[in-house]
This record gives sequence, structure tokens and C-alpha cells, in this order.
Amino acid sequence: MTSSGSSSVFAGFRFPPEVISVAVRWYLRYGLSYRDVEELLAERGVTVDHVTIYRWVQRFTPEFIEAARPCRHAPGDRWFVDETYVKVSGRWTYLYRAIDQHGQVIDVLLSMRRDLAAARRFFTRVLRAGVIPVEVTTDRAPAYPRVLDELTLQRCTPWNDTPTTQSRQITGGSKPGSGRCAG
Repeated sequence: MTSSGSSSVFAGFRFPPEVISVAVRWYLRYGLSYRDVEELLAERGVTVDHVTIYRWVQRFTPEFIEAARPCRHAPGDRWFVDETYVKVSGRWTYLYRAIDQHGQVIDVLLSMRRDLAAARRFFTRVLRAGVIPVEVTTDRAPAYPRVLDELTLQRCTPWNDTPTTQSRQITGGSKPGSGRCAG
């Protein structure tokens, strides 16, 4: 990892870049405490305080995020969209969420209302991801079919938790433009 200049982001630190990278990676990847990482490094002959590891994590986490960004998958062409009601800072809000077939979150949106305007705002944001989905599976929110028709998405499959109901709804289908998801 190097910054925009020619010098390394690890310049000026007492420990070698490999030790810092391993400590930060262990902390981020395995959910260890700073003291656990300190103990693991001590087993390998590296004496470092847990506060130093904390400072490394604070300093280098953005660098690791930027380095991992190219490794993210491009959003898939089959999306699962739902919303749920969550409490944020003591107020109930709707959390809209789109996930692709790989389980990667495409986008989220918090809204005070569950209405056509919120659904339109959410799908407009989601479509900025650059991929037009072949199929959108929803939780049958009433605003979705209308917004999806407006944005000319090709197909929308109603989503239900029970597999038998889901397969019946998928194969049932409806006429395009009827305001319902076409299966």
C-alpha cells in the first residue's frame, strides 16, 4: 500500500510494514480484541502494546478499505429488494435494501415514509450502480410494481418466505403493465 506520493504509508513507523499489516488484518478479519492481537504477535516474538495496535487500526483501516475496493464484485443482475422498520436514534424509520444474487449489498436507504416517493428515490439510487437487473425479487410492497414499471425494469418476482408459495407466485405471472410484478 502506498499513498498518492512515492513514499509508503508505513514510513515513519518503528515496526516493519509486514507486522503492521498482519496486526491490522487480524483485527479486521477475525474480530479479535486488541489484546488478542497483541498476544498473537507476542507468540511470534513481536512485542507491541495493544494501544499501538489500536492506533494502527485507526490509521490503516481506510488504506485496507481502498486496497480491497477493486476486489468487490460488480453488482449481479438478479436483485432482492426489501424494506424493514428499524429504530434509528430513537425514531422509527424504513430501511430499504437491495442485495444481489451473490449476497452483496447494492444500496440502502433510510426513509421516514414507506410510499411511492421513497420507493422511487430508492430505485433511482440503486440503478446508479450501473447494472440493469434481469430480475428483481421483492417483498410485495405496494409501491414497488408501479415504480418498477415507471423505470422500465424487465421483470419483478414477488418474494415470500415459504418456498411453496414463492414458486406458485413466480410461475403464476401477470400481464405486463397491469401494475403487478410480472412473473
